[in-house]
Amino acid sequence: MVKVRFPADLNYEIGGRVIIRCDGADKTAADSVIVEQPCVNLKAGECFIRDGVCFLKILSSGFNPGKPSSFYWVAEVVSSLPLGMSIDVDIAKSGLSVAWVTLSDKGSRGEREDKAGPLIGDMLDSTFDTSVVHGFILPDDYNMLRALITRLALTESYDLIITTGGTGVGPRDVSPDATLAVIDKRLPGFERAVTAASLEKTPHAMISRAVAGVLGESIIINLPGSPKAVREGLEAVIPALKHAVEKLRGDQSDCGQLL
Repeated sequence: MVKVRFPADLNYEIGGRVIIRCDGADKTAADSVIVEQPCVNLKAGECFIRDGVCFLKILSSGFNPGKPSSFYWVAEVVSSLPLGMSIDVDIAKSGLSVAWVTLSDKGSRGEREDKAGPLIGDMLDSTFDTSVVHGFILPDDYNMLRALITRLALTESYDLIITTGGTGVGPRDVSPDATLAVIDKRLPGFERAVTAASLEKTPHAMISRAVAGVLGESIIINLPGSPKAVREGLEAVIPALKHAVEKLRGDQSDCGQLL
């Protein structure tokens, strides 16, 4: 349980976003919800709960432009906030937290509609009980993807981080390289499943370098850039995803299953 302060003049709307800061980061900030004590490490998908009601859900994090910059979280407003009050809240998470990342130079410039990334979110949200599904779009940039994966896994603790695009052999295809640079271990079974599913449809799947692996307590999977290939790849791995996340987070139950 933590104590949280809600400024009386905080401007918000249901479904909108608010900033959450630790007490001491900026005591005068009227634009932020303040965690007074203790200052906890919040994770994507966690809810601030009082009397069984979730009113804030953590989405992401960042640093403000101050001198020096201080850390903050971004939360979605789920229900009415108790403005002008300091209250004790529970923090809990229910369901998988999912981040999808589209790699596309044209998409990042608004020159092409991104259909593959939202498809990832829709498929996983309709298959699993999800706490949050959050999307990102980047240019085909190695350093930007490497930094984003690291933040999503180690700071925000997303359960699943699924990338789409940049898995081939072109000069701007960097998703596997950025992923390999940060993961702790590979998941070759997921890699083989995605490749096998694609090979059933096209021999061009042979040139995919898509990687799957683990960073911290997050599973990262690269998928190709087309919506069709995304659907095929996800359908191949979905049966094992929830179990993999549970094992990664310390589940001790037997992996065997009677058919």
